[in-house]
Amino acid sequence: MKAALIEAPGKVIVTTVPDPTPGPRDVVVEVAACGLCGTDLHILQGEFAPKLPIVPGHEFAGEVVGIGSQVTEVSLGDQVAVDPSLYCYECRHCRNGHNNMCERWAAIGVTTAGGAAQYAVAPVANCVKLPEHVRTQDAALIEPLSCAVRGYDVLQSRLGAHVLIYGSGTMGLMMLELAKRTGAASVDMVDLNPARLETARQLGVSASAADPDELDRPQGWDLVIDATGNAAAIQDGLERVSKAGTFLQFGVADYATRVTIDPYRIYNQEITITGSMAVLHSFERAADLFATGVLDPDIFISHRLPLDTYPEALAQFASGQGRKIIITP
Repeated sequence: MKAALIEAPGKVIVTTVPDPTPGPRDVVVEVAACGLCGTDLHILQGEFAPKLPIVPGHEFAGEVVGIGSQVTEVSLGDQVAVDPSLYCYECRHCRNGHNNMCERWAAIGVTTAGGAAQYAVAPVANCVKLPEHVRTQDAALIEPLSCAVRGYDVLQSRLGAHVLIYGSGTMGLMMLELAKRTGAASVDMVDLNPARLETARQLGVSASAADPDELDRPQGWDLVIDATGNAAAIQDGLERVSKAGTFLQFGVADYATRVTIDPYRIYNQEITITGSMAVLHSFERAADLFATGVLDPDIFISHRLPLDTYPEALAQFASGQGRKIIITP
């Protein structure tokens, strides 16, 4: 089959690899759509993936075309979205319910072959059947949405909160949509990319700007969310949290990124600084939300590109062009 392959740091090609073979409790999915994500860029840089080469792609959905000998939960022809998370269920963190902190954490498209290919294999337990009205070619959005749902689990947001989001890419826009639906009094957004800010305005952001000083909230925001992973944005956001407010590190920063905190202010103003790592008990809820129309795929997906163009698509994504870029094998 044809697949994208990250061969070495900085090198990605499209080539032919062996067709996947399901184990007893696995299914083979014919991929209809695979989203590009910042994690793919980290893998390309030689981070995250324990070894290369690897077929990337952890955001994908498609049709079940093969099933293992012990699979009864899905049938051939079912349309599914795939949770890429792979846990050991044995370590201390898994036993405590924090599977995303698994000591043997793995993921389809990160540690094992993923969905940037014609076919992918996944445990049946990781497959969520899609209702008939959901277009499978849109359902690659469910995985990033499940990360956003996990972020809001961490935030434990209160009704009437004033929210500031850094970054109006796919994840920032998803956080915007969830903030609107969890009772935020206002949701403001900061981004240097005017095209992305225009999309935020289209989705109903309360206010938007390239510089937070242009936003009228001198007392700060109850919830500040970084969806960029950019050191300058993170540093600025930490200074914008109101008293008794919360800062969520949601964007994925490079390993070497460093910022400065003010311990006295954190103590004196009871500021909470927290993070959200990937998916945790949120994939099925994200699928349910997606089925209700919480996201408009025609707004969130800016490009649908063929698998043959994967290297160029990844470069386009890295340059900040567009919103969610979907690969259609």
